[in-house]
Amino acid sequence: MMQRVVKTIAGLFLLLFIAAQAGAANLEDKVVEHTFKNGLKLLMVERHSSPTVSAWIRFKVGSVHERSDERGIAHLLEHMLFKGTRTLGTRDYAAEAPLLEKIEETAQRMLAEEAKGSGADKATLASLRAELARLEKQAEQYVIKDEFFDLYARNGGSGYNAFTSRDGTTYLISLPANKLELWAAIESDRMKNPVLREFYTERSVVMEERRRSYDAEPSSKLWETFVAAAYQTHPYGQPTIGWSSDIRQLSRTKAESFLKRYYAPNNAIVAVVGDIRPADTIALVERYFGDIPPGTPVPEVAAQEEQQQGERRVEVLGDAEPELIIGFHKTALGAPDDEVFDLVASVLGQGRTSRLYRSLVLEKQLATQVSVFDAPGNRYPNLFVLYASPRAPHTAAEVEQALLAELERLKKEPVSQQELQQVLNQLEFEEARRMGTNGGLARNLTEYEAIAGSWRYLTTYRAKLTKITPADIQRVARQYFTRENRIVGTLVTKKPGGAQK
Repeated sequence: MMQRVVKTIAGLFLLLFIAAQAGAANLEDKVVEHTFKNGLKLLMVERHSSPTVSAWIRFKVGSVHERSDERGIAHLLEHMLFKGTRTLGTRDYAAEAPLLEKIEETAQRMLAEEAKGSGADKATLASLRAELARLEKQAEQYVIKDEFFDLYARNGGSGYNAFTSRDGTTYLISLPANKLELWAAIESDRMKNPVLREFYTERSVVMEERRRSYDAEPSSKLWETFVAAAYQTHPYGQPTIGWSSDIRQLSRTKAESFLKRYYAPNNAIVAVVGDIRPADTIALVERYFGDIPPGTPVPEVAAQEEQQQGERRVEVLGDAEPELIIGFHKTALGAPDDEVFDLVASVLGQGRTSRLYRSLVLEKQLATQVSVFDAPGNRYPNLFVLYASPRAPHTAAEVEQALLAELERLKKEPVSQQELQQVLNQLEFEEARRMGTNGGLARNLTEYEAIAGSWRYLTTYRAKLTKITPADIQRVARQYFTRENRIVGTLVTKKPGGAQK
C-alpha cells in the first residue's frame, strides 16, 4: 500500500513537472500583449475551460516611490480608491463636491496648526478638529458605501481585492466572462474620475490599523525594526503603511497629487486571463481606457544602499514568545545570483523535508517553526531572510547558532544532485499550482512585467534554475552569508517586574 502511494506521489510530481515545462514553453505562444497609445500594457491568455475571467490591474508605484513627506500614501490610496468616483459611491456629486472642498480647507488649516507642535494653539486646534468632524458627518449623506463591491457581487464577481507593497499596487477581480465589460466600465471610471471621499475618516482607520496590527503587535514591531535597521539609505527600510507620524500629516491634497502623477495608463499593466477572445478584449479596453491621458512615468529609485560593514543587531521587548530573524543583503529579482538564492531558500526552508525543518524542528526540537524568504521587495536589492520561533526552554541564541551552522554547512559541503533535483521538483510543483488558476497566471504576468521588466521572465526562469550547480550554491553562500553582511533581530519576552528572557 505504501509503495503504491509513493509511486502515485512520484507520478503526480512527474506530471506536474512535465506540465510546468510545457506551460513555460507554451506561454510564449499563449500570451497576447498589446500596448495602447496612452501607454497601457494589456496581457491576455485565452482559457476556455470555464466561462470565467480574472482581471488584474498592476500600477508600477508602491511605497518605495514616496517622498519623505508622502510615506504611507500609496497604502492609504489603496483604501481610498474603493470609495468611488463622480458617478459611483455618491448620491449627488454636484452637492457633495463643494462640501468635500470645505472639508479639505478645514483639514489644511488643522494640519498647519498641528505642525506647530508644542506651539500650537490648543483652542484653535480643538475648534478645527470639531469642525472637520462636523463636515465629515454632514458629507455622509451623499455616500453610498461599498458600491464597487455590491456591483461586482450582484454580477457574480468574487475575490475583489487590492494590495500595496513596496514595489506596486494591484487591484483584482474574478467574474463571469460575459461581465468583462462591467469590469472595464468600473475600472476605467476609477482611473478617470476617482473621488477621495471620506479621506480623513479613512485616514483614522489606517491609523487604527497601524496601532492594532503593528505598534501593539510584537512580531510586527520586530519585523519593522529589523527592516529599518537593514536599510539606512534605500526606502525599502520604510514600512508600506507608514510610521504613525507619517500617516498623521497626510492630506487629501497630497494624495490627489500622488494619484494624478502615477495612477495612470502608462504606469499600469492589465492582465485578463480566461474565457476571452483577445481581439474583442483589445477593442473593449480601447473603448473604455483608450481616452485616459498618461501621467508622469514612475521614476527609478536613485538611492542605493551602501555595503554593510558589520553585523547589525536589534532587539524588541514584547508580551510574546521569543522570535528570531536573520537577514543578509542580496541581489534583486532577475539580477545575477538571484535564482541561486531561490534554490538555497528551497534547500533550507521549503516544506517539511527541508534542512532547517528536519534539523531544528524535528531532530533537535529547537524551534516550533522555521521559514526562509525574500523581503521586503523584489524590484531592488533585498534581503534573504531566515525566521524561527524557539521552542521552550531553548533560547533565541541557541536557535541562532543552529541556523548559522546550517549556513556554514552550505559553504563547506556541496548540495547533492539528488537534493538539488528534489528542490527543482518542488519549485515546479508550486509553479504549476500557481499557474493553473486564472488569477495565479494573471498575478504572475503583471508581477513579472512590472518587476523584471517583462512577463517573459517566466519562460526563462526554469532554464536558469537547471544551470545552477552545487558549486554556485557554495560560492553564493560564501559571498553573502557573512558576519559583516548580517542583520539579526530578536523578540525578547517581557516578564513581570522588568525581567526578560
